[in-house]
Amino acid sequence: MGLLDGKVAIITGAGGGLGEAYARLFAREGAAVVVNDLGGARDGSGGGSVSAAQKVVNDILAEGGRAVANGDDVSTMEGGENILKTALDAFGQVDILVCNAGILRDKSFANTSEADWDLVVKVHLKGTYCCTMPVWTWLKDNGRPGVIVMTSSTSGLYGNFGQSNYGAAKAGIYGFMRVLAIEGRKYGIRVMGLAPGAYTRMTSDLPGRAGREPDPLSLPENVAPGVLYMVSDLAADHTGKVLGVSSRGVREIKMLETEGFQPGRPYTAREVAENAGSVFFADAQGRTAPVR
Repeated sequence: MGLLDGKVAIITGAGGGLGEAYARLFAREGAAVVVNDLGGARDGSGGGSVSAAQKVVNDILAEGGRAVANGDDVSTMEGGENILKTALDAFGQVDILVCNAGILRDKSFANTSEADWDLVVKVHLKGTYCCTMPVWTWLKDNGRPGVIVMTSSTSGLYGNFGQSNYGAAKAGIYGFMRVLAIEGRKYGIRVMGLAPGAYTRMTSDLPGRAGREPDPLSLPENVAPGVLYMVSDLAADHTGKVLGVSSRGVREIKMLETEGFQPGRPYTAREVAENAGSVFFADAQGRTAPVR
């Protein structure tokens, strides 16, 4: 028995890289898979070809699995609705959505154009919304439990130089996930966040990686098992959480707060500074913000 027997999964951006690895593994574990990919370049240019998705589908079918290709644009409501329609027409249901599609237009903030900002936010953040809304509505209206995995990033959770547009979109996805996890409890819909780290077409030439052989543990097929866990019943007790899945392994990433300064009365800014040890987390050297 596979972990996903009888399930139908939609995976966006699955014509290559991480999405392809998820699609192949999910199919091997018994899921019928909708492989979505617009077929564009890493920066979002081009597109409109289903060939990348179809190649993945052909490979899955050759292995005895079930899959269908879809080439719709995730960043439009029409595209999101058509992706769901593809699942319903081919397999009659949907149980899993993995929002994986994305692009990069990395530049330092001062060199980022409005078009760079708008397109990255549209594909990542709006694209997650446009794909989630139809699936969410179908699950809710049909009284079916389901799992939605939204792809965030350490660039959005921690920050990363040269990725203001990407980081902002990915941080927005984190907030979106947290809200839907709360709303989904009454419907049996689990919603989780994923912060993957992998060597793919999108990341192979980033600083520190260009020209280097990848760590085998960072290859997409070695990230996919962590995502399989998230969408399977093995993780049935978990929702509203972010898992980092990379060559470092699988770990939860959480937002935390300190004990804080609690004066219980009107206070001054200088008093906040004097209580910095309670307000801020200590850095690696045990230091907090200095009192001046």
